[in-house]
Amino acid sequence: MKLGDISVSYIEIVIKAMLHLGINPDDILDKYSIDHKGLSSPDARVTIPKFMRLGHDCIEKSQAPWLGLVMGEVTTATNLGVAGLLALSSQDLKQACEQLATYELLNKYNSRGQSAFYVNHAFGMEMGKSRELCREYGIEDGQGVLMFYSINPYNEFNHFVVDSVLSGWYQVIKNLTGHEGAIEKVCFEFPAPEYADKYSEYFNCNVAFNQSNNYLVIKAQALDWACLNRSAPTFELLRRSADAELEKVRLGLSFHEKVSRVIGPLLDGTTPTLEQVSEQLNMAPWTVRRKLVEEGGSFQQTLNETRRTLSISYVRDTALTLGEIAYLLGFGSPTAFQRAFKRWTGEAPGRFRTSKSKQ
Repeated sequence: MKLGDISVSYIEIVIKAMLHLGINPDDILDKYSIDHKGLSSPDARVTIPKFMRLGHDCIEKSQAPWLGLVMGEVTTATNLGVAGLLALSSQDLKQACEQLATYELLNKYNSRGQSAFYVNHAFGMEMGKSRELCREYGIEDGQGVLMFYSINPYNEFNHFVVDSVLSGWYQVIKNLTGHEGAIEKVCFEFPAPEYADKYSEYFNCNVAFNQSNNYLVIKAQALDWACLNRSAPTFELLRRSADAELEKVRLGLSFHEKVSRVIGPLLDGTTPTLEQVSEQLNMAPWTVRRKLVEEGGSFQQTLNETRRTLSISYVRDTALTLGEIAYLLGFGSPTAFQRAFKRWTGEAPGRFRTSKSKQ
């Protein structure tokens, strides 16, 4: 299981942001073997670790650690692929936000999770949360929340990703409706960075750090605002095509792979249980167990395989410490992770990282 990949349309956003800052990024694109022919391909994708390293290089060249906020400012609905086109032709803002979350998978896949959209009268039921937690999130009756999954632990390689997503959503929502005041609050999971003063330049609303997740709170009345480019027949045509593509993605996965994709986001300091995974799949635990056995496997084998492949990707492709990786994969201690990694690969994780970096 890989960490994930994204459409080259997100590289386009990085390029636009660098040019907006008056900086030519061609040397960085050359470094990562990205050419204009590849950028024009609808099927071309880059791995998430490669995207993070490219973004980090652009931050170093521009000396603008707030590059993600600039990326958000230049983001358009078309940069978000089919999900963005569906949002563009939606009837109102509520429908548009639903499209951004539902069809995100067609433009990017991340083992850490997928974005989600909820309206607070359904928020408690849909997330299995209590009304008390809704109040903790600061979501009032009728308000919406557009949520980006957690990518902690945060470091200099991934802050810009969260900045770009939330800033991009903010910009797209503003352009969809032609109104500035749809967003009540923007919440970031990480502490205020050294460039915290920059956020007031990109968000005309309250910005909060050290929150329980990354999300926008959308005003209740704004959810009913009409989209400027709404078109019911175009929307239905696009959605028909998007549903077919989404079904192809799902049909192309074995049940083992489907379970593995559910396990990935749940591996966040804890080891997911069969019951937790079954709930996410909307299946009974015995059904999940039976389907895995039919493919010649088991839940424990799928869990171990997911951990193994993710551990190799984390060690090889990221700058996360071994302690951080151990936590992300649900190990009780870094020592337990290192023992498991050596059993899986025949090498200690530190030696494995060093040897792969030289290749």
